[in-house]
Amino acid sequence: MSRDRQRSRVYAWEDRVVGPRDKTMIAFASAQPMVDAIWADLGLLYPPRVEKLPRQARATVASANRLSLFLPEKLPSWCLLHELAHSLSTTEDGRTDGHGPIFMGLYVSLLVRYLRMEEGFLVASLAEAGIKIRLGAAPVFCDRKEGLLF
Repeated sequence: MSRDRQRSRVYAWEDRVVGPRDKTMIAFASAQPMVDAIWADLGLLYPPRVEKLPRQARATVASANRLSLFLPEKLPSWCLLHELAHSLSTTEDGRTDGHGPIFMGLYVSLLVRYLRMEEGFLVASLAEAGIKIRLGAAPVFCDRKEGLLF
């Protein structure tokens, strides 16, 4: 796994661009049904399992890998989509591009699809922030022929 070069820029971009445009919060109890619905809507099987973020996680808001999302008692809806993008951009053996172009392409597609944010605006704001994105990115564990709705 290479160094996650965009991580701090992505977090700053979210604070400046995404967070102010979506103030909705999701309770932990509602997260698994939402994850399952989004996963199914994308034409995917076997959604990641939602688990409690460990209490000792002080600096982490949430985290994810291909098989699990670790969430607090409540979190912003955009944060849930951020963690889903990590699940979509991580293989079962843990290979990921972190907050790289594939992750960002998936994340932006989720923001557009489920929070109705305007893609052109998001892409322009990413360019301004110096964040690379792969538009049209597909989940890393899928064959493009599966007909995903991205």
